[in-house]
Amino acid sequence: QVQLVESGGGLVQPGGTLRLSCAASGSIFRLNTMGWYRQAPGKERELVATITSAGSSNYADSVKGRFTISRDIVKNTVYLQMNSLKPEDTAIYYCNYRSIYTSSGYWGKGTLVTVSS
Repeated sequence: QVQLVESGGGLVQPGGTLRLSCAASGSIFRLNTMGWYRQAPGKERELVATITSAGSSNYADSVKGRFTISRDIVKNTVYLQMNSLKPEDTAIYYCNYRSIYTSSGYWGKGTLVTVSS
């Protein structure tokens, strides 16, 4: 089993920045993919960014150039640096862990990001 704990969400003005963190613990396979997904009110969950244990990253087109995903392998922690935030970025952000032993993977409980004046 894998446990994921997110932190760093909050209220920020348009154009501002936030840094999300997700700490993973438990039975972690060394070859894995971690990432961030988000769900806005009335919409389905969507991919934001992912990063493999080898450091290869992938981003949704809507956040390219503004968000940066990174990870600390030793700490089993993934980060999401969010710059130039827009109101449409408002959502609950969920951390995700996947390996070859998982189907849908593991999810954190989410952290709320609100971008508003």
